[in-house]
Amino acid sequence: MRKMTISLTGLYAGTGNRFTEEVQSGINSKQTMRQLIVHRDHLEGDTRFDLKNHGGDERVLHHFPQEHYAFFKQQGLMAADRQAPALGENISTLGLLEQDVCIGDEIAIGEVLLQITLPRAPCFKTNLQFRQREFARTMQDTARCGWLYRVLTPGTINEGDAVAIVQRHGDITVAEAIALYFAEPFDAAAYQRLLTAPALGSDWQQNLHKRLASNRCESWQGRLYGSEHLYQGW
Repeated sequence: MRKMTISLTGLYAGTGNRFTEEVQSGINSKQTMRQLIVHRDHLEGDTRFDLKNHGGDERVLHHFPQEHYAFFKQQGLMAADRQAPALGENISTLGLLEQDVCIGDEIAIGEVLLQITLPRAPCFKTNLQFRQREFARTMQDTARCGWLYRVLTPGTINEGDAVAIVQRHGDITVAEAIALYFAEPFDAAAYQRLLTAPALGSDWQQNLHKRLASNRCESWQGRLYGSEHLYQGW
């Protein structure tokens, strides 16, 4: 692993709200916190509505690199005044990107030990958040998704705590995992490669096995765009 200077730039949690008239989400409710109290299966004071995609012990915390905000602004997909945690993240850093970390990496932040399980799979709620229909697709296509953690050692993360990769178990970076999982068209070799990643989240494992068994990939239209009527009036 190359030597990196990593800065913890923000900690966030929120109780969630009705995001739109039809959609409930915590993406727009995160507030800056001086500390996060991290339990093995949840973050104190952080509500998840969609437990299928945003909860459980393999998705306790969402880490999103602060660097990506500049990219989305340059692409015209985000207003200049938008800052973390506009993407619903719990942890923000400078100096740690998807190509720097691997699925299965153990990350120490203060007294808490975390393990990377999955990249974030972008969904249509980011489109609604920024009023940009292609926002989620751009996140996916550019591998600027951030990643999710399981908790190995619970405890408290404080602002200013050190961030370090303390153990590596595999060689598939988060960026590569995004490329492999979202490979188009159907790519059996890519899916088999990703299944070798230690600590890969169980739902992605199940989806990969389903693809290999059926020789087809599921549609991402619903996840990336939601229902067409959500965009009426834009």
